[in-house]
Amino acid sequence: MTHPSDERYGFNDLKQVEMAIKSAEHMVGQATRGMDEDQLKAATNALNDAKKRYQEAFAHQTGVDMAFFEFSRELLEKMDHQLNEAKKD
Repeated sequence: MTHPSDERYGFNDLKQVEMAIKSAEHMVGQATRGMDEDQLKAATNALNDAKKRYQEAFAHQTGVDMAFFEFSRELLEKMDHQLNEAKKD
């Protein structure tokens, strides 16, 4: 049985991070526009999942373009701030 190379696993991990961030971004946008309590909770959960995937991928990254991680970190921080501001209102 053959196994995909480590590089392939890394690609899949990054794709999962990217998809989790996109999903969280969409949910945060909807939740902060509608200010619905259930949507805010769901957006918080999606953001936490994206952060977890980011941290796992970052911890195991090898030879990955650091610009991806920097951009992802900035997006996560922006969404975190956006949600925190919405929860204050």
